[in-house]
Amino acid sequence: MPNSVRKVNVIGHLNPDTDSICAAISYAYLKNQLDHSTVYEARRAGAVNRETGYALKHFGFEEPRLITSVRPQLKDLSLSETAGIDAETSLFVAWNLMREEGVGTLPITDGKRMLQGVIAVQDVANANMDILDRESLGAARTPYVNLLDTLQGTMIVGDPAGYVEGGQVCVGTTPKAMAGVVKPGDTVLVTNRFKAQAFALEQGAGCLIVCCEADVTDPIKKLAEDRGAVIIGTPYDTYAAARLVTMALPVRAKMLPADKTESFSMNTAVEEAQKVMASTGHRFFPVSDEDGRYFTLIASGDLVNPQKKNVILVDHAEVSQMVDGMDEAEILEVIDHHRVGTLETPGPIFYRLQPVGCTCTIIYEMFQENGIEIPANIAGLMMSAILSDTLCFRSPTCTPRDEYVGKELAKICGEDPDTYSDAMFDAGADLEGRTAEEVFNSDFKIFSRGNVSFGVGQGSYMTENSRKAGEELLAPYFETAAKVKDVPMIFYMFTDIKSQTTEMLYWGEGAEHLCARAFDVEATDGMAVLPGVVSRKKQVIPAMMNTLAKLEVEEQ
Repeated sequence: MPNSVRKVNVIGHLNPDTDSICAAISYAYLKNQLDHSTVYEARRAGAVNRETGYALKHFGFEEPRLITSVRPQLKDLSLSETAGIDAETSLFVAWNLMREEGVGTLPITDGKRMLQGVIAVQDVANANMDILDRESLGAARTPYVNLLDTLQGTMIVGDPAGYVEGGQVCVGTTPKAMAGVVKPGDTVLVTNRFKAQAFALEQGAGCLIVCCEADVTDPIKKLAEDRGAVIIGTPYDTYAAARLVTMALPVRAKMLPADKTESFSMNTAVEEAQKVMASTGHRFFPVSDEDGRYFTLIASGDLVNPQKKNVILVDHAEVSQMVDGMDEAEILEVIDHHRVGTLETPGPIFYRLQPVGCTCTIIYEMFQENGIEIPANIAGLMMSAILSDTLCFRSPTCTPRDEYVGKELAKICGEDPDTYSDAMFDAGADLEGRTAEEVFNSDFKIFSRGNVSFGVGQGSYMTENSRKAGEELLAPYFETAAKVKDVPMIFYMFTDIKSQTTEMLYWGEGAEHLCARAFDVEATDGMAVLPGVVSRKKQVIPAMMNTLAKLEVEEQ
């Protein structure tokens, strides 16, 4: 396997059954024992049904994490973590950072790396060009440390940890020029003129910025202290200081807030990010990690050649049963026991297909071939899958190998197959608190032949009462299900395990004719009784496919 592979998702089919989930967990365990350079993770492609949930809980497993798409995501790119800047950072520092790093945008984060907003070079430029804005320093409660840093200043009087508390910015040349102009709380730029400095303080200036490194006399210092004013000295002349002072603003005053920022998470699909980028005029976009914390900035050029997700498919090879985006994934292996499906790959892959009743029977053999001991809890899951798929060895899909493997696994996990399967099937048939949609999707698959598509679901029941309850719940839902699944015909098998009989309910134009022809039975009022039919894979799907093929010939 390529060295670049970091993680492989082991996935069963949509609307997963017990074999699909248990095979994914068991095979991921086996692969992790054989390959320590890669992480193999079992995933589920849909909700876990109650039968499967019973097996997982009984043997101490959590449900695998849900996966709905394997299209490349931002986390599949080679992205490097970058730091954000604090909201109190000055525009001056932000501007210099942009020039040093060659970027036009900086993220602003808090102490927990949560995104607060972004500041772009255009925001800094606009602030610098807004020469008529005299109130921004006070309105933003600009930290004095920002003024000191931007003006290369020295705090002559006052607390560097303080803030500009209101007022405007003005230049004080002479007392006459300042009369009626300087108001309490203002920030006033002055030079070395004693009278101008004193007058500004007497008018209530909150901050004096003394330019040209001019001396500040003790009386002026005392006057400032008495009035609670601040004095900052700067080497810049009045013109330069007046231009720079706005750049002391904290970036929070000019940033685009996070709730108005186009941003992505690491789970965002690359395709989706590309669409968003193309629809906006921005160049850089913040990305958060899976915990919602800021991670990095990206541009459109970063979205080139994302690493494909690596996938192993278990218990299916039908495109219609796969999660979204499989055409953009790297399929490494297929372990299956169904017919050769519609899957196509660009190159050769490891494909193990055996005519047995359950995928976990195949996986058991792979454990044996590789000399890997099967833990009791993994054995329990594999046994559950075999009992489910073979209806406790009653199904015509059950081979002698399935029965042998199932009983060997039962020995390892310490369960009696008959007793355990009764409890598992009862759990699966329990309808209490369940919706028709939930029950319907617990085991439903879509198939196609030529231009005809149809769906077949199945529920297995231990008693007639539970079977009838299932029929009453699901039958009214068929029309809605057909629209949701976008198939013209719905078939659902209500299988009585003990009597080995299936009552097939159906819906849709042509469904009754197909059912009657496929099974040579009388189909009326939306139902056909199929004695001895318990297997969707071996008895139902082949019969329907053959009938559709005959109908195609008849129509020619």
